[in-house]
Amino acid sequence: MTLDQYIASINTRYKSGNATEHTYRGDLQQLIESLVPAVKATNEPKRQKCGAPDYIITKKEIPVGFIEAKDIGDKDLEGNKKAGNKEQFDRYKGSLGNLIFTDYLDFLLYKEGIFINKVSVGKLTDHGIEPLKENFGTFENLIKDFCQQKTQTIRSSKRLAEMMAGKARMLADVINKALVSDEKHNEDSSLKEQMQGFKDILIHDITPKAFADVYAQTIAYGMFAARLHDPTLPTFSRQEAAELIPKTNPFLRKLFGYIAGPDIDDRILWIVDDLVEIFLACNVEELLKNHGRSTAMQDPIIHFYETFLSEYDPALRKARGVWYTPEPVVNFIVRAVDDILTCALPAELRADL
Repeated sequence: MTLDQYIASINTRYKSGNATEHTYRGDLQQLIESLVPAVKATNEPKRQKCGAPDYIITKKEIPVGFIEAKDIGDKDLEGNKKAGNKEQFDRYKGSLGNLIFTDYLDFLLYKEGIFINKVSVGKLTDHGIEPLKENFGTFENLIKDFCQQKTQTIRSSKRLAEMMAGKARMLADVINKALVSDEKHNEDSSLKEQMQGFKDILIHDITPKAFADVYAQTIAYGMFAARLHDPTLPTFSRQEAAELIPKTNPFLRKLFGYIAGPDIDDRILWIVDDLVEIFLACNVEELLKNHGRSTAMQDPIIHFYETFLSEYDPALRKARGVWYTPEPVVNFIVRAVDDILTCALPAELRADL
């Protein structure tokens, strides 16, 4: 599909008078895949229905970008006018490093939350949609740049915490909405089963939102702990992470293997794989070499959690009292809680710890 064909197609649908933002989804999908044949633009796959952006752009099954689409003529593409839009736009910009907001005519590109460029390929007139052919070349360059997978090198522990927290917030939001949807439609899912397991073994009255929070932090921080102990920097995966989590933390190791194994829910798989890409772009051990020196904290896994939680949810950090606690006290708490939780597990699970 060429840009001329794209404009003609969406113009026909627009002039029908009964089109919605969903009506044009296939046209944009075809346009992107025509301009950049190496990528696949997936419109609302199963894993996207919980509130993630409308399109995921993948190259060899690896996510490289995301697109959030609004209806043609939407005047709030920057999320400044409607309260609901602003919350969503801010969350997406903080969580997704390569992102486009569009109304199918105007395209706004953000990288790492920073506005890069805006290109319009058409405009609304009294007679329908008029193409802006003078912008076609600029638009094609924008899309090709957007679809280029670029490995970012992360050089500071603060930046790592920000990126981990962004993905974890997105993960928690998707999990919570998935659980609510599953319950509403009486559907079975691995997420629903895992939440029931938490209720049976650990926290009997846990809510979907609280479970989503625990789940998201466990995956993000479990990967962090795994990457810290990873001897092969050029490679990393969910499966490798499950093996790398140190045996000195058996509860996290067992829990992480359960929730991030081969049965992981498709609706969150893409976010977890995004976390993998983040850790591939950094040497965690090198980043944390001096982390905690000022407070004499020797264990970076314990100390970095404060940095991570302050980015993930500052209010939660304060509520949980995650401050510079003396390391002997922290170690005692970790060991005590680990023993309690391990004893709470069924005998068949405890046998492997």
